[in-house]
Order: sequence, then C-alpha cells, then structure tokens
Amino acid sequence: MRGSSLATRLFLSATAWLVVILAITGIVLSSVYRSATERAFDRRLNLYLRTLIAEVATPDEPPDRQFQSLGEPLFELPLSGWYWQITRTDTDKAEVRRSRSLWDKNLPKLEDHAVDLTAAGIRLGYVDGPEGQNLRMVERPVDLGADGKFLVSVAGDATEIFDEIRSFDYYLGGTFTALGIVLLLTTIFQVRFGLAPLKRISEAIADIRSGRAERLEGEFPVEIAPLARETNALIEANREIVERARTHVGNLAHAIKTPLSVIVNEATAHVSDPFATKILEQADVMRDQVAHHLERARIAARLTIVGTVTEVAPVIEALRRTMEKIHRDRGIAIAVDADPQAKFRGERQDLEEMAGNLVDNACKWATSHVFIEVLVERPAEPGASPRLRIIVDDDGRGLSAAERAQVSRRGQRLDESKPGSGLGLSIVVDLAALYGGGLTLGNAPIGGLRAELVLPGS
Repeated sequence: MRGSSLATRLFLSATAWLVVILAITGIVLSSVYRSATERAFDRRLNLYLRTLIAEVATPDEPPDRQFQSLGEPLFELPLSGWYWQITRTDTDKAEVRRSRSLWDKNLPKLEDHAVDLTAAGIRLGYVDGPEGQNLRMVERPVDLGADGKFLVSVAGDATEIFDEIRSFDYYLGGTFTALGIVLLLTTIFQVRFGLAPLKRISEAIADIRSGRAERLEGEFPVEIAPLARETNALIEANREIVERARTHVGNLAHAIKTPLSVIVNEATAHVSDPFATKILEQADVMRDQVAHHLERARIAARLTIVGTVTEVAPVIEALRRTMEKIHRDRGIAIAVDADPQAKFRGERQDLEEMAGNLVDNACKWATSHVFIEVLVERPAEPGASPRLRIIVDDDGRGLSAAERAQVSRRGQRLDESKPGSGLGLSIVVDLAALYGGGLTLGNAPIGGLRAELVLPGS
C-alpha cells in the first residue's frame, strides 16, 4: 500500500483513530481502577480508624492502657508499614499513644500537608512515613468534651496500592496491544476486501486496453456499479464514434478518387500536351498525398479504440518468408532473432506495414544479408508498459547522417533505380508516431544501415 493510494489512506486513518481510542480507553480504565483500589484501601483504613475512635471514647479506661492490635498483626511488627497513632491535642504537652510498629517514631499530620477535611470529617492523603515508606493515611479529629480532644490517625503501606495498579496497567497494556494488533489486521482485511471491486475494475480496464476484453463484465457493489455502467457506455460510445469516422474516411476516399481518376483519364488522352503532362504529374502527387493522409486518418481512428494485441514473432517470420521469395534471384539471406513473448499493442496490419517497409528497404539495399532482431524492454517503473524494439540491419553501403535525414522525409529518394514511391520510411515514421513510438536510423554492425523501430509492447 503506497502512501498515495486509497487503501493506505483508509488504513492510516483507521490506525490513527484506533490508537487514539485505545490510548484514551486505557487511561480511563487505569484511572478508574486506581480510584477503586484506593477506595477499597481507604475502607480498610476507615475500619481501623472507627475501631480506634471507639476505644478512645470508651469511658473509665486508664489512659495508659495498651490498645488491642485491631485484628491486624502488622500493627505489632516494627516498621511494618501499618501504623496507628492517637494524639491528645487539648493539653500543652501532647500525649501520644501509638502502635508497636511505630516504636518511638511519630506519624506526620495531614493537616500540616494542607489536606482539608472531607464531608465525613476525615482527612485522606499520602505521606512519607518512617524509613521513607510511602503511606496512605486517614486521620480524624475527635472531641470528647470533658474527656479531651484527640487526633486519631491510621496509615497503611501504599506499596500495596501501587503494586495493584502497576499489575493492572501491565495486563491492561498487554491486552490492549494484542487487541490493537488484531484490530489492525482486521482493518487491513476490511480495506482490502472493501476495495477489491475497485481492483477488479482496474484489472478489467487494463484487459480492455490491452485487447483481452471488450467491456467490464461481472457484478459490482451498488456503490461502484454506476462507475462500471458509465465506463461500458463510454467504451461503446467511443467505438461508435470510431466506426462513424471510418465510414466518413471511406466515403471521402471514394469521393476524391473518382474525380481524380477522371482528371487522370482526361489528361492521358492529351499526353502530348505539356499542360496535360503537368496535370498527370500533379495528379500522381495528389494520389500519393490522399493515400498517405487517408492512411493516417484510418490509423488515428483505429488507435482511439481500446487496443488490440498482436504477437510479433509470427508477423516477422511471415515477412521473412515473403521477402526471401521476392528477392530470391539476388540470393538475399534473412536471419531472424525474435523474442517469442514479444507483443505489439496495436493491430496486425499496421505492424506488417511498418516492419514490411523496413525489411523491404533493407532487402533492396543489402548485398547478401539482412538481420532482424525483436527485443522487449521491461519497464523499470511498476505499472508502466513494456517497449518493443524491432531492429533491421543490412550489409549494404549504408547512409551518411545527411542521407538518413533525407530519406526519412516523405517522398525523398536517393536512388531512382530502386522501385517504390519514396513514401515507405516516412509512412513508418508517421505510423510509429501515432502509436507513441519512433524510428531511428544508424550504422549496422554488419556494415550497412540499421533501422530501429520502437513501439508500445504488451
């Protein structure tokens, strides 16, 4: 999936939203679990706090008696992280009673840490305890009237909270990571599955363009079915336009040829007249021009149709046999090296006309040998069409650069002793250009002229 593709855009947008949603959900769940863990811990601390307050409020108890362990052995273990402390606050010298786990140390006051009382009359918060422990502490001021005022505090080791939260975050992260991977794979599948009809349309259009099909076939989803229908309608409309153009070209050819034949016949009857001779000369030029431009119009009309494909090797082999028969009296040997996979994206008769002109020209000027090579150049960029190269070499005298430029122009000939109208190479140039190709002339390795024809492959 490339960066500019629709599939990539859908995948990246879905991935971005997935990451955002999972991150927000993870943060919310972690926060909710943290609050739930703290509330459960606080309920435990409040239970111990109420027990202590009940002990403080019990009348007729000696002030120096030892409080019970509150059912928690950790209050008896030195520096265990679980502590309670009762401080009398209405005397000049504070009276402090504490759990055995505190030894001779005191708990800090949440009031000194700017923690406000809640609606229930208690304070809750985190403090640093003995030995640098992180404690979760609850404290409550108690006013017993004549019996005194007290500050009752209970603290527990906050490591339990943090360990629970850390464990939850670890499992939550692992679960969300696995879920994210599964959702990403599901997104990839959905994108590919959802865009598969577009890929089918792309492949079908490529088949139409290469001549393997004539229209889009098959059922398509309702969202893109109108696209398929309009594409088929466009192909049909294009085909009708081309057929009408062919008809007009044929009608024009007959309309011009008939009066031209009359002019030639009338001029031939007065061949002794210099004026008639001039008319015959210009009529021949007109006939060549009409044939040339009608051929160009015919090819241009045919090229507007979604293309056909022609195998090159059979065409070249047929030309070889024909030309060897035509030039049998001169003993011209024609060798062929053609890629059997080579295909021309165009009609067979156009390939025969272009290649036939080149081979015929080579045989006319060759001394004894003509070599034909057909190559296919694979595109370096993905999606590009291959290029077809047809190379025709002869062992004749060859041409200079100026002569090569001259023979490429329409009707230009270097030797009137050779048969032909002089339009052969120019027709090849024009037809190749209409197909998006070209013709170049150079020096052949076997000593004569090299003609290299480049055409679109398939």
